Amino acid sequence: MAKRGKGLGGGITYRPGISAGLQHESLLKCADNSGAKVVMIIGVPRVKTRIRRVASASVGDKVIVSVKEGTPEVRRQIFHAVIVRQRKPFRRGDGTWIQFEDNAGVIVTEEGETKGTEIRGPVAKEAAERWPKVAGLASIVL
Repeated sequence: MAKRGKGLGGGITYRPGISAGLQHESLLKCADNSGAKVVMIIGVPRVKTRIRRVASASVGDKVIVSVKEGTPEVRRQIFHAVIVRQRKPFRRGDGTWIQFEDNAGVIVTEEGETKGTEIRGPVAKEAAERWPKVAGLASIVL
């Protein structure tokens, strides 16, 4: 007889070693040419946490963001974004540690299509493996 209630419930899959370095209201640099410059995380979908615990995200996760700085057409709008870089160090499966010099994201649709046509700066390998459309636009994958 199988035990019940032990699964993750279909949310974000547990990825050992990737430290969640970004949380609610963290500011991200927008790494694409969609018109946004700075975005703020306002939600992490499909994350089940304890009541009043702040939901956090890491490289490769899709988050909901609000545009804080950018062109007047995109300012104060809400989009989905994929985190491509984070400053908090995280450990890869082969034992190496990696960290970037800034926190950055790329604005995408709900299906994962990118809004911009180019991505500035490096993209983490974890994000590129999970989001093939982001990997296609990336100039550098680390």
